[in-house]
Amino acid sequence: MTREAVVVTGLGVVGPHGIGRAALEQALLAGRPLASTMDRSAGYHAAESSRLAALVPKLDLSRWLPPAEARRLSMPSRFAVAASRMAIEEAALTSLEGRRVAIVLATAFGALLFTENLVRQILEEGPESAQPFYFSECVANAAAARVAIALNARGANVTITEREAGPLLALARGAQEVREGRADVAIAGSAEEMTPLLHALLDRFRGTARAARDRDEAPRPFDLSRDGVLAGEGASVVVIERESDAAARGVRPLARVSASVAAFDATASVSDWGDGSESLARALRSGLSRADQSLESVDLVVSGASGARRGDRLEALSLAAAFGRAAIPPVVVPKAVVGEYSGGFLASALLAADGVPFGRVQAFETRDPQLPFAPHDGSALPRPKRILVSALAAGGSAAWAILERP
Repeated sequence: MTREAVVVTGLGVVGPHGIGRAALEQALLAGRPLASTMDRSAGYHAAESSRLAALVPKLDLSRWLPPAEARRLSMPSRFAVAASRMAIEEAALTSLEGRRVAIVLATAFGALLFTENLVRQILEEGPESAQPFYFSECVANAAAARVAIALNARGANVTITEREAGPLLALARGAQEVREGRADVAIAGSAEEMTPLLHALLDRFRGTARAARDRDEAPRPFDLSRDGVLAGEGASVVVIERESDAAARGVRPLARVSASVAAFDATASVSDWGDGSESLARALRSGLSRADQSLESVDLVVSGASGARRGDRLEALSLAAAFGRAAIPPVVVPKAVVGEYSGGFLASALLAADGVPFGRVQAFETRDPQLPFAPHDGSALPRPKRILVSALAAGGSAAWAILERP
């Protein structure tokens, strides 16, 4: 069994910003929410509901996903396959032949449009009319399976359904597969789609941001007037491999995955965040200690705060408790730009580790006095050497990772 250092050598991303890392870098620097109008014509939405979502525009993915192949796939599978091939291209892996390749993808909701179509077909036409074409993509692990087929990957194939914590947990599991010698390469990330029905349901539970008389609809992480997330879609996928293998190919890694920690907040309900900031902080510190890591040398935090009232509060208090008397480094909040569930959070964290600057969050207006800090103001920062990535999920899951500059 090997315990070699593992690194991320490739990143593929499809999201509301478009295709690839360059467009995402520009969006993070601008700091504006990547919001577009959600289709409300089906009548699912209430009159005063959210109107915006971080939707993937019409894109030409044919370079990574030929149309003949795409027509068989749901949108999350399309996003995931295209992003995986993009990441492999960036990692300069000309061939996966003879390599043990693990696939680890996260999803919160799976292929919703195919599921909705299948259920509608059964209800309106009867069970005998159900199309296998829809059914094969309705299971949560369809996207991971499609990536494995596309890449001819025959290692572990894992799908993680832990809501907001899923992308970081996928990164951790992929790194573990490589670090412990079960895989030579891991393809890890997340894929999601946002449909009108899901968007309306999230709004009914008051999970999404809404416009008010004195403010526009927007995600406002850590803001006093935050009232929900910008729900989104897309995929972010990374290539993880041993640092020695990357060096042998002459590839410059984006980041070294130095540690990952997972925990559970027992105070959380099945659909909300809890109040267990102290226990989460202890879990983070003890997990890092077991990995011979600490928070004292962290010089940037990439936070999963998204504009959720209770979620952002738990995130801020957990970080404050974990750092204790130590000064909390600058905190950036990419979900203010890319939205929640879109997959862009994981890609943004890797870009932060690679030194990409984050601009001022345009929607942030008033600091919440009950929280110990506010998002970074967008001023220039030194390139970070070690960053902490944090993601707390409704339902109790929690995940953190330490990414280092190689």
